[in-house]
Amino acid sequence: MSFPESIVQALQAAPEEVVVEHGARSVTRGELLTMMGTIAGGLRRSGLGPGRGVAMVVDVSAESLAAYLAAYTLGCRVICVRPGLSERQQAHVLSNGVDAVLDDEQLAALLRGPAHPLTIEARPGDIARVAYTSGTTGLPKGCAQTYQAMSAHWSWGNATWSQDTAELASCAERYLLFGTLASAVVQDYLALCLLGGGTAVIPEPDGKPLFPGVIERLRITATIMNVPRLYQMLDDLRTSPIDTGSLRAMVVAGSPLTAHRLTEAVQVLGPVVHQAYGQTETGGLTTLTPHEIGAGVLTSVGRPLPGVRIDIRDNEIYVRNDYMMSEYLGNPAETADVLVDGWLRTRDLGYLDDGYLYLTGRARDVIIVDALPVYAGPIERVLSGHPDVDQAYVVGAPDDRRGEAVHAFIVPRAGHAPDSTVLSALVRTELGESSVPQTYTAVPDAPIAASGKPDKKALLELHRR
Repeated sequence: MSFPESIVQALQAAPEEVVVEHGARSVTRGELLTMMGTIAGGLRRSGLGPGRGVAMVVDVSAESLAAYLAAYTLGCRVICVRPGLSERQQAHVLSNGVDAVLDDEQLAALLRGPAHPLTIEARPGDIARVAYTSGTTGLPKGCAQTYQAMSAHWSWGNATWSQDTAELASCAERYLLFGTLASAVVQDYLALCLLGGGTAVIPEPDGKPLFPGVIERLRITATIMNVPRLYQMLDDLRTSPIDTGSLRAMVVAGSPLTAHRLTEAVQVLGPVVHQAYGQTETGGLTTLTPHEIGAGVLTSVGRPLPGVRIDIRDNEIYVRNDYMMSEYLGNPAETADVLVDGWLRTRDLGYLDDGYLYLTGRARDVIIVDALPVYAGPIERVLSGHPDVDQAYVVGAPDDRRGEAVHAFIVPRAGHAPDSTVLSALVRTELGESSVPQTYTAVPDAPIAASGKPDKKALLELHRR
């Protein structure tokens, strides 16, 4: 079944069931469909339709969900604009293939318009979604997926779900919807909730940290989680335990997850943790299930999802699937750099073993020491494997003698004080002299970038002080 027809039919199948819960307010699937039709009618009157670009600058709400879905039914090119962009980044995003901008005020005005029957006008070859990268290496790049790609997507069409995906969707009875709908990851896991008959639960802001309390307070059954947020949540649960018994699935992704922290997560939360790997350019690529984690697979990011092919070329991971991006919108040079003969260069390093994918670092996260390439990922993995180290992050900085030098930032485990001499000997034994950090700096936590990943630029600035 094509996208977005799969979503529309799922909503039509149970119009009386609650699909969004936001505080004391509940919205049924039938009410969401009515909002979608009203918004689509207003957008159509504004000249929007197949092949036209509409940028979404909206908060997380039932209305904003209806707006995204309405634009998809019209066949628009939906530009996902995430919060937190700099003025320069936002200007770049809004100048790239955008015919109209929809914000919360305009959305409210559209919803005051006349009701309109919902029709599906999407064309397979048109671009459906443009989701932007984090922009940590420059201006964010717009990853464009066609309607045909979205129809083949691992999460947006339940007719193609694997058994593991179907089981994950069954856990999304009360799926925590937070952050921003501009995130492709948020949208893709929300699809499991919409197609599986669940309710998207939007938390009301109360000035308190969202996790872990939201799980107990709103009886959340499924959520997604980046690695830094998981670490903070586990730290909080050590001192302030709460009842997380409602949780049936937590998908962790975004950056490497150390084996000892994954083990701790399972001990604290139970067999509910899934580890996932993917990119904005590719969508989801691999998953590691609770069963596999329970069987002792702790350092892999899992097996490829159905339809995903992986090839390792000179240690770099190349992938292909039917739902990866067709281009970086408006950027043919960058597109040509990553799309090679039908394959996409992930710029991640890794290897396959017995069907499981293991990550070893980023191809761009390289430090040139004595004219030799040294990758940060393997050093971080060796350091974080020491029993005194909770987390490790490595950056490179100019050095008069060696060109660049390796500098490590260590988050110690509670009550431990890592010995830099011991850590250096460990790195030297595993990776050689060039990989040994020149300095070690203990930090209480790693700074987090707007993308939710560890902010290595901030760590480099800390080193320069």
